[in-house]
Amino acid sequence: MARAIILNPDDNVATLVDPGSEGDEVALSGEGKGTVRLLVPVDYGHKVATRDIGKGDPILKYGIVIGRATQSIRTGQHVHLHNVEALRGRGDKEAA
Repeated sequence: MARAIILNPDDNVATLVDPGSEGDEVALSGEGKGTVRLLVPVDYGHKVATRDIGKGDPILKYGIVIGRATQSIRTGQHVHLHNVEALRGRGDKEAA
């Protein structure tokens, strides 16, 4: 079973400490308990949604807002550049 850690009880994402494949159950530890079933493959060090996140909703990690969802994100989906607008800039795009 893949594992992921939640860093703050308010977080709506967990960071994988093992890579996971579509359909894998991911055991949550740290400030989270239970499991999340991956809807898509998620690499080590990447984030997965631990609950549904609506378009425009904040992405919470470390108990702080790190970005906003650019589309609805379902529990178990990969949370990354394709569906998050970072508040500190992206690094793969020039600042406007």
